[in-house]
Amino acid sequence: MNAAVDRFGPASRLLLPPGPPAIDFISDLHLHASRPATLRAFRQLLQQGDSPALVILGDLFEVWVGDDAMSEGIEREVCGWLTEAAARHPVWLMHGNRDFLIGPAFAQATGVMLLPDPTVLQAFGRTLLLTHGDELCVADADYQRFRRQVRDPVWQQAVLARPLAERRALAQSVRHESEARKHGGDINGWADVDADAAAQWLALAGTDVMIHGHTHRPGSGAIGAHIRHVLTDWDLDDASAPRAEVMRLSADGLVRMPWPAAA
Repeated sequence: MNAAVDRFGPASRLLLPPGPPAIDFISDLHLHASRPATLRAFRQLLQQGDSPALVILGDLFEVWVGDDAMSEGIEREVCGWLTEAAARHPVWLMHGNRDFLIGPAFAQATGVMLLPDPTVLQAFGRTLLLTHGDELCVADADYQRFRRQVRDPVWQQAVLARPLAERRALAQSVRHESEARKHGGDINGWADVDADAAAQWLALAGTDVMIHGHTHRPGSGAIGAHIRHVLTDWDLDDASAPRAEVMRLSADGLVRMPWPAAA
C-alpha cells in the first residue's frame, strides 16, 4: 500500500496554470511515416487557434527508440510541431507502452512537459485521475512482465547504448509482430483495466473520475462505483474505420469531439 500512496505524492499532482480556456486529452496516435493522414490531423490539432492546453496520455508515436531519433525522419518533423505548440500553450506527455523511451532530452528540446503515470489533475474545479492505462490491465500477466522489464532503467540504458540504426531495425521488427497480432486477434479478447486496481487508485487520488487510453475501447461509463472515460486511438489512414477524437475539459465540463473538428 505504501508504494501506491507514494505514487500520488506532490510530483504526481498537476494544477492547471491560469490562462488556457480548456484542456484537450488525446492518446494512442501511434504516429508513423506510414500514416500521413493521421500526421496531418495531429498537426492541425496543434495549430488550432483557441490555444487549449494539451495532455497526451501515451503512445503519441508508434515507437520511440531514443531521444537521438529527433535528429531525423518523422520524429524530427513532429518534434518541430510540438516545439511550436509548446511555445504557445502548455503541452504535457505521459509515457505509453510504445514510447516509454522518451526522455529528458526530448522534453528540453520541445518544451513538452513529461507527466508521471498516473497523475492527479486539478482543473476547472474538478479532480481527475489520468493514466495511460496499461499498468491497470493486470490480467495480462505476460504484458505486465514485459512492462516491468522495459521500464527498468538498467534495461533502458543497455538498449539506448546500441547504435540508432540498430534500434530502428529492432523497433521495425517489433512493429511487424505487433501488427500481425492486431490483425489476427479480436480486440474484445484483450485485457481491460482491472476494476479493483482502478478503484484503489481512484480512492488514493481522491476522485471518482478516470481518463485513460491504451485499451482501444473508447467510451464513457462505470467501472465499479466510479466513472471512466476511455480515449480512442487515432487512425485516419484506415479507410474502413477512420477514427480520431479529442476529449475536452473546460469550465462547462467534459465533451468528446471528433477530429478534425469538421468531421
